[in-house]
Amino acid sequence: MEARNCRKCGRIFNYMEGTPLCPNCMKELEEKFQQVKEYIYNNPRANINVVSEDNDVSVKQIKQWIREERLTFSDDSPVGIECEICGTNIKTGRYCNNCKKTLEKTLTNAIKRPEIKGVAQKKPNTESKMRFLDKY
Repeated sequence: MEARNCRKCGRIFNYMEGTPLCPNCMKELEEKFQQVKEYIYNNPRANINVVSEDNDVSVKQIKQWIREERLTFSDDSPVGIECEICGTNIKTGRYCNNCKKTLEKTLTNAIKRPEIKGVAQKKPNTESKMRFLDKY
C-alpha cells in the first residue's frame, strides 16, 4: 500500500490499485455512473453532450465508461465512439468486431510454432545409444 493524494479532492488516502481516487470520491463517481446509466435507459436517443450536461459528468468520463464496457448503447442511439484501430463508430469497448477478429488471429498466429516447409521432421530416437568421441 502507498499513500497518495486523491486526483479529485487532494486528500491523502491509502492507494491500492486502479483510479487514484479516495473512497469518498470513488463513491461519488459510482453514484454518477448509476445516474448516467439510468438516464440513458430512460433517454436512449440522447447524444453524449446532452447526457453530459444533464448529469453534470464530463464527456471524457462517459467515453471512459464506454471504453471500459460499463456503458452500452443501442444500435439506433446517436452515441458512439471510434474504434482505436480503424476509427469505425462503435457503441462500446475499444475495438470494432473486425479489428477484434484481426487481433485475435494475429495473437493466435504469434504463439504457434512456425513450420519449416521442405524439411523432414526428425523422428524421436527411441533407442538409447552411448556415443564416444575419438581420441587422437
